[in-house]
Amino acid sequence: MGNLVHYPFFDDVFVLGAFRAIQKGIFVSCSAGNGGPLPSSVTNSAPWILTVGASTIDREIRATVTLGNNVELHGQSLFQPTNFHPKQLPIVDPSTYSASAAFCWEGSLKNIDVKGKIVICQVVSTALITAQGQEVKDNGGAGVILINRAEDGDTTSPEPHVLPASNLGYKDGLRVLDYLNSTSSPTAAISFQGTLIGKSKIAPQVASFSSRGPNLQSPGILKPDIIGPGVNILAAWGEPVDNATTPFNVVSGTSMSCPHLSGVAALIKSAHPNWSPAAIKSAIFDMGSGHVNPSKALNPGLVYDIEPDDYIPYLCGLGYSDKQVRSLEGAGVAVTIVPSEIKFKEVNEKASYSVTFTRLDNVARSSDVGQGSLVWSSLAAVADGDDRYEVVSTIAVNFV
Repeated sequence: MGNLVHYPFFDDVFVLGAFRAIQKGIFVSCSAGNGGPLPSSVTNSAPWILTVGASTIDREIRATVTLGNNVELHGQSLFQPTNFHPKQLPIVDPSTYSASAAFCWEGSLKNIDVKGKIVICQVVSTALITAQGQEVKDNGGAGVILINRAEDGDTTSPEPHVLPASNLGYKDGLRVLDYLNSTSSPTAAISFQGTLIGKSKIAPQVASFSSRGPNLQSPGILKPDIIGPGVNILAAWGEPVDNATTPFNVVSGTSMSCPHLSGVAALIKSAHPNWSPAAIKSAIFDMGSGHVNPSKALNPGLVYDIEPDDYIPYLCGLGYSDKQVRSLEGAGVAVTIVPSEIKFKEVNEKASYSVTFTRLDNVARSSDVGQGSLVWSSLAAVADGDDRYEVVSTIAVNFV
């Protein structure tokens, strides 16, 4: 969860809620966001939050493209027919006709001869991949090769295609285009191998969509803290997926990686019940140093611990005002003043009031002192100006 907009910490309800949680000893992890590979796209970047990016995994739902020159390129697809006999078919690249045809937008292929051919489509978003295949099928195409853009890299996505299809990474896509331009009669075949484990040579790596730093809200803190499995995760799904009858879906995103890290935090907490949220967070990113390593995090040897109050000087260093810091920190002491209003009828008149201080639950008994001020403000302006009298009494409270 989190905001797509970068709000200051004191205006971010997720950050405020997370700070209240760690004050209660509750560990908080949040998704880094799916704004990658753009720089400074990371969200949920407060230093007391474990900010989680996404990585690839070594499981593939493989769909192999075999070019007419016998070069094999491995992609992915959820379309995995059981009785499918691949054969070499002509390839067509519609990008030579129009920009919209390059992406196989709806209606873009109606005037292009794709019947019985494998069509090359450029990927814009995984959410649109199935629709791109539908455009190919509606115009008589026999298959589709979906090629990543440069910014999407080699992170491929298995999707529930409506015809034989394979999503190839950017580099493999260039090889397809090079082959296409090297012969007058390019062909390709798509075959399906189902689920394969441990065959990927590039896992784990940062997913192309995983949000990046630098951290705009807190430049002195590196974010994300850690990455975890977040690509092509088999997850429970509350909404029907096309005509599927199973309540599961294959999903990619930092919303998939964050629950993995929440689970790791729960395991560490069960092994070390007295550890603070900061100690758990430290064990995770110190021993992961990029990608999570749950086994090492259980026994890190050294952790960097910090109390919630220790974040306050850092916030002051960011230039936050006292009021802005208080919105994050929350009140530590309830103050009751009786009466809350004093009326004077003449000069030199005396009045009295009582002040009662009550320690709130979010303040540990081990805390040394709380500081604040009592301000009496005049109701009427000073002379004819807009200013009012303000009498300030500085207060320090010892906690016992």
